Amino acid sequence: MAFASETHTQAAHHGIGDLFHNAVANLRGRLERRRTFNRTLDELSTLSNRELADLGLNPGMIRSVAYESAYGALI
Repeated sequence: MAFASETHTQAAHHGIGDLFHNAVANLRGRLERRRTFNRTLDELSTLSNRELADLGLNPGMIRSVAYESAYGALI
């Protein structure tokens, strides 16, 4: 019976460790996507209207392009 309890306890700790690991990995992914969004937004914002036009963009598109770059979907 002690063996069964010990195995159950180890499984519970392993499950909690997995949950923590997944939460940290999720947070890191979210932070990296946010950094990508901010970096893209900053870089596109520094371009002139002429430079944006050369890329086929206008100033009103900057935010949605940055969002698509980071999250892979249009807003």
